[in-house]
Amino acid sequence: MAESERGLDQFSSFNDFFTRSLKPGSRPLADAATEVLSPADGAVSQLGTIKQGRIFQAKGQSYTATELLGGDAALAAKFDGGSFMTIYLSPSDYHRVHMPVGGSLNSTAYIPGELFSVNTVTAENVPRLFSRNERLSCVFDTDHGSVASVMVGAMIVASIETVWSGLVTPHRKSIDIQQFGGAAGPAPKLAAGAEMGRFLLGSTVVLLFEPGKVHWSPELKAGHTLRMGQSIGTFAD
Repeated sequence: MAESERGLDQFSSFNDFFTRSLKPGSRPLADAATEVLSPADGAVSQLGTIKQGRIFQAKGQSYTATELLGGDAALAAKFDGGSFMTIYLSPSDYHRVHMPVGGSLNSTAYIPGELFSVNTVTAENVPRLFSRNERLSCVFDTDHGSVASVMVGAMIVASIETVWSGLVTPHRKSIDIQQFGGAAGPAPKLAAGAEMGRFLLGSTVVLLFEPGKVHWSPELKAGHTLRMGQSIGTFAD
């Protein structure tokens, strides 16, 4: 509560408290001109290279980028050979998700699915966990190519919210794709470190970068604790 922007008597509900904003300056940002920013408080689940279209999950488990992105093979191909990082937000973490790099929103895809827990034990034992759970894929056009930030729902997570469209209605039966920019109207532009969305309970963010765009910080390993805004890598281009 020492970091909360509001006092306990100023919240309208538990969810309002759970997704609370922080006092200005609580999460200093690294240099966004050269550094990739952590999008959230949490812990590294896995990170590495997208090999032959597959993303490593845990201990012999993997899934495809195409599955994660709702079956869009052309979009997934952009990230083949690129870099991924999976960040787990526990229920005790700050639950807003921010931009790892500045960019314009190109498209979103709401993808219906399960609501498995996303903790370490589940990740090790449920095949293709992050490509089976309900999720929202957000793709941005940036100075460093296309960047995907995929917000993966989890057990008891009732909804995901974004700053550009508000509540994403959960539990729909089909994939819902929205395009931004051009004939679709002005695309939302978000600066590095700006809030993009929030979860209503612990969950996961999967970041995807195109090949040759980023180098993850060498000290980061599975289980490494992160704070939103800290450097998690450098731009290679």
